[in-house]
Amino acid sequence: MAFEPDVAERLERDAKEIIARYPRPRSALLPLLHLVQAEEGHVSKDGVDFCATQLGITPAQVEGVVTFYTMYKQRPVGEYHVGVCINTLCAVMGGDQIWAELSEYLGGDQSEPTPDGKVSIERIECNAACDYAPVMTVNWEFFDNMTPEKARRLVDDLRAGKTVAPTRGADSVCGWRQASRILAGFPDGRANEGVQAGPESLCGLRLADERGWTAPEAGR
Repeated sequence: MAFEPDVAERLERDAKEIIARYPRPRSALLPLLHLVQAEEGHVSKDGVDFCATQLGITPAQVEGVVTFYTMYKQRPVGEYHVGVCINTLCAVMGGDQIWAELSEYLGGDQSEPTPDGKVSIERIECNAACDYAPVMTVNWEFFDNMTPEKARRLVDDLRAGKTVAPTRGADSVCGWRQASRILAGFPDGRANEGVQAGPESLCGLRLADERGWTAPEAGR
């Protein structure tokens, strides 16, 4: 079943705005997928067909992108989608233990959201935040230097509806659909909130300033 007329009209309006940003319509596929994911919480067959129609490509071409990128979900996730990094450094620093204990704590099938629909979890690969290992994310916001205890408290707070602040970034975590809309290119005006870079990331700059180090001249 296609989107309801009022939904389709709204999506088409937003899609035109997205497509207009690119010299070639097909380049807009990734943000369009975030747009339909913001509508339903995942990329459904209707979402795939919508993107294909807007861009003049086949549903199979859209499906190829949806199935390649793990940021697009083919089935519903929780209002707060929690990622536990299990790449090498995070794993050895405790990521594997966090995943094991958090999975046991939440119980049930980890491919499904919790019964209240609030939280879903997945293993994720490197988020380029190795200086804060082990790292978790909630709707792509960072939670650094995590432990199993912190992870359990985090999901408890999310399920209880408490305001949860990431380690870096916005002052509070938004819902999954809102995060998807932001990634589609519709900012919420909160990009400059919170801490942008922590002390671990700035350590090299601080040492350079203290010791008077400068970059070599170009070409030398």
